[in-house]
Amino acid sequence: MREWADFTLSENDQGGDHVLALKGPLRVYSLGDIDRKMGALHGKFARIDMSGVTDIDTTGAWLVSHYARERGLEITGESDKARRLLAAVEDMDAHEAELEPEPALATRTLGELGDLITQWGHGIVRILGFLGELISAFGQVIRHPSRLRGTALVFHMQYVGINSLWIIGLMSFLIGIVIAQQGAVQLAQFGAEIYTINLTGRLSMRELGILMTAIMVAGRSGSAFAAQIGTMKLTEEVDAMRTIGVSPMQALVVPRVLASMLMMPLLGFYSTALSIVGGATIANFALDIPFWTFLQRIKEVVPITDVWVGLIKAPVFALIVALAGCYQGMQVTDNAEEVGARTTQAVVTAIFTVIVLDAFFAIFFTKIGWA
Repeated sequence: MREWADFTLSENDQGGDHVLALKGPLRVYSLGDIDRKMGALHGKFARIDMSGVTDIDTTGAWLVSHYARERGLEITGESDKARRLLAAVEDMDAHEAELEPEPALATRTLGELGDLITQWGHGIVRILGFLGELISAFGQVIRHPSRLRGTALVFHMQYVGINSLWIIGLMSFLIGIVIAQQGAVQLAQFGAEIYTINLTGRLSMRELGILMTAIMVAGRSGSAFAAQIGTMKLTEEVDAMRTIGVSPMQALVVPRVLASMLMMPLLGFYSTALSIVGGATIANFALDIPFWTFLQRIKEVVPITDVWVGLIKAPVFALIVALAGCYQGMQVTDNAEEVGARTTQAVVTAIFTVIVLDAFFAIFFTKIGWA
């Protein structure tokens, strides 16, 4: 049968004040409701007598220590084990008391905001340094063309470009359908359904074709760049390259960035074409605009400047996507979990930066008369 902790009250040796005498095991499984009973005691006590305690653990020591501190009681009759546990509990309480109080919510929020801004500042400096290393590596490759890894370049061109044709084509075709259908619904209110061709052609050529391609490449290829290089950092392959005199920037980063910049304009034009075909398809069935008439009208209403706008933006977006993926991959240092975190960060950073730059491009081309 389990023995429970208990206590008795007895008069002090000199009479008057009472002595609280604990007995039995003061362990977590045998304390029961002794803390409630002790808390309900009233009157003045001289001390706590632990001579009747048969066993004790940290929970029991904490109970006795806190009760004695609250009532200002002296503890006597404790065993060596109890004395050590009581001292440990008192040291822990003293350490907690020395800790600084948690700052107010406003102060904590401002501190976190300051830390975030500081991290952004350090991140910008590191990114600029990485960009400088990339420019230097490109310079070395231009001066010494034999250092360009042609096999890696062709492989990444296939991965970024050819392998993504189906998903980009399907996405662009469906986006063209949505643009034409929704545009026709709105223009029908003014009897101007024919201008659906203008809307689909110019929007696809100037904005959505290359923008959606960049977002898709960021999610597909940018994430792969970060994961591949991050894994190589984790397995110390990058350090091994440096040891044998191979530049990781020239071997890993330059082929990926160059492949992205070469393939993005082609993918953007391909995406635009499929988007226009999607618009022509829905127009043929839903708007009674013949398919070939739609395409012929596109040639008349879309100026050549719209083509140049998309082609100018494409390599810039490709540089952002590849740079984000390679940079985040190079920042992996600790464990496999960081590979996933850096991969996610690469995609988010690339997509956010591409959208922001697209807004600046829209303003810039409008200012120079390419609206």
